[in-house]
Formats: sequence, C-alpha cells, structure tokens
Amino acid sequence: MDYQVKNIYGKIKNKSAVLPVPGSKSITARALFISALASGTSTLYGAGLSDDCLTFVGCLKSLGINVFLNGTTVTVEGCGGKLPVKSGEVYVGSAGTAARFITALLAFSDGEFTVKSSEQMKRRPMVDLISALEKAGACFEFFERENCFPFKIYGTSAPAKEITVDITKSSQFMSAIMMAGVCADGGVRVHASGNHGMEYIDMTADIMWSFGANVESEQTEGGCVYIADGTYSARKYDIEPDISAACYFYAMNRILGTDIKVKGVMPHSCQGDIEFIKLMQSGFDGGKIDMASFSDQALTMAAIAPYFSKPTHICGVEHIRGQECDRINAIVSNLSAMGVKCEELEDGVIIYPSQPQPARVNTFGDHRVAMSFAVTGLRADGIVIENAEVCSKTFREFFDELEKLCGVLTGESD
Repeated sequence: MDYQVKNIYGKIKNKSAVLPVPGSKSITARALFISALASGTSTLYGAGLSDDCLTFVGCLKSLGINVFLNGTTVTVEGCGGKLPVKSGEVYVGSAGTAARFITALLAFSDGEFTVKSSEQMKRRPMVDLISALEKAGACFEFFERENCFPFKIYGTSAPAKEITVDITKSSQFMSAIMMAGVCADGGVRVHASGNHGMEYIDMTADIMWSFGANVESEQTEGGCVYIADGTYSARKYDIEPDISAACYFYAMNRILGTDIKVKGVMPHSCQGDIEFIKLMQSGFDGGKIDMASFSDQALTMAAIAPYFSKPTHICGVEHIRGQECDRINAIVSNLSAMGVKCEELEDGVIIYPSQPQPARVNTFGDHRVAMSFAVTGLRADGIVIENAEVCSKTFREFFDELEKLCGVLTGESD
C-alpha cells in the first residue's frame, strides 16, 4: 500500500500525547534464543512480535523447540543446551537477526541442517560470521554463492575455545557466537575484531547473565574479549519497549515542537538507540555526528535533517549499505527526489537545510526507510510512502499509530 503523509505543521492544537510501541526486537530475539537453550520453561512478557521475531519463532519450532504465543507473552520450553533434532531445514526469511543467531546455533549443534532465506537476505553480509564458525570447527556447503544463503551446516558440538570474529559489518556476529558458545563444553572466549555496535554486545551479555550464564569481558591490546560459559536456566523475563521504534516519535518532537512520549521508555535503557532520543532532547540542530553506535537511526536523522538550521554530516555508518538495502543510497535518492541538497559519502551523508518538496518515497523494501521518511512528511506537503506495509518487519502498527497520533495532535479525534 502507499501512504499519504499528512502535513500537520502549524495545525497542532494538542502538543502532548502518549503512545505505545512494541517490545524491543533486539531483546526479544536474544531472549527467544537463550530461552530455547535454557533448562526449563521460560516466559517472556511484552515481546515484540514483528515479522522478524515471528520468523525467529518459526525457526525455533522447526528445530523442535516448543514456543507458545499469547498476545505479547511468549512461553518457550528450553532444550537444555542440546537441540532435540539432528537434521532439518530452517527458513530465516529476511530476518537478519534470526539469520545470524540461527546460523551460530546450528554451527555449534551436532547435526546437519539446511538454512534458506529470502532473496534480500542472500545479499546481506554473512562472510565474517561464517569464516569465524568454520575456524571454530563447523563446515558449510553453499548451494548458490560462496558465503551466502542458502547453505547446509555441518555442526560441531565441540567448537574451538578461542574464536575471533570481525564485527565491522555487524555486531550480531559476536552476539550469536557468545550466546551459542555458552553451551559448548567449557564455554568460549570470543575476540572482537573491530568495535562496531559494542552496546548491542553488552546488551547480549546482560541478557545472558540474566538467564544464568557466566559472562565476563576484558580489554586487550587486540580489542574486546568476552568469556562465556555455564548454562542457561529458565526464568520469567520482561522485555523493554523497542527504543528504535520510539525514536521516530521523539524525532517528531524535534521538528514539530510537540511533547510526544512513548510508554515505558527510560533513560537507562540497555538499547543503544537511546542515544538518539537523548540527542533529540538536547536540541541537536545540525553539525557532524558519528552515528556508528546507534546506526539504525541514521535514516531517522537524515529524514529530519533538512529542518535543522545547519548542515548535518552523518558519519561512521558505512556498514548500513549492507542492511535491508543500501541505506546511504536510499537517503540520498529520496532526499534528492524531495529537492533536498545532499552529498553521498562512503561512510555517510551531508544534508543541507531546505524545505522538502512533494515526492514519492522509494522504500527499497526497507522498513526503516518507510518509517523515517514518514516523519519528514509531517512537515512537508505531498510526501507519499510507497509500499508502506514493509514496516511490518519490525513495527506492524506504525502507520496506524501515526494516523491516530496525527488526529490527537491536530484535535481531529477529540
């Protein structure tokens, strides 16, 4: 579907609003993974059941893990560290988190498993994770392109104790190995090459610790090392609201002068994107900003940058070219269509202040493109989001919530 964004700038009667967002996709995925490996039955409250997380649930079920859904409450019957099946086929779709986590799980499991994906996922980076898993003892057989889906994994239940993984393109590679490695005899020491997304790795360690694993970190001359061992024990676990989803509404505050709040968002969140919210609340008005540690919000920042008084230079996000689409190119393509001057850089973009003009937003099949540029349209005429339904990947109700919010802010729903 196409979505015509309403320009509500100058029409706002009620500045305050409070709304919910789904549970964190990042935390939900990690809690699902760990619960599946735990001994006993875990209950996860407030889970974010987006398309990505439902795909993850489907993967676990195909591996013999019992998962039950009741609204946003998820019950997982753990396997005690050893999968109940030694062969099978898993479909990870376009869910990058599921793709990385499931690959590591199967690489450290005794058996032979075929993993398939969507066409989009076949183009996303996996080589650094696969290389690390091969050196740890797993074997891969590729059906199409080398180091890409689809493939068969011949797992090892006794991986190498020392594993090095390059996380330049995704910190999920390290998180996957850490979580799966706990169940190996004696655990693993995982060395990070590069330092991208360390906040998400710290999040992983915190959740592992919550489920009873032993997790320690140390800084060496070569970078960060995590030591993970022990076992996971089932527990009841509350999942935070998704800060990535909340960021769109705090971006609206910055350009509309509103006071929108998202239920459950706390300043001490373990999610790295909380830095974007803090930046919006500080009154950021352009300038150079390294967004490597909260790169999911590079699109959101770009979408509101035309309204700042100074040029905005987003840097440190070269890796977002390998996400659902080349996000740097998507920024430049769509802002240029709106008549906004911008310069594409290898690791980011420079955006100059101007008033966006009517345009159709090409989402490139990327949920964050759709949601980010919807924020642009709240202060510009004629912004149409093509294929807006792609938001279901992480926030199925986004455009419904946006519609209701506009009604509240303009007084039309009073």
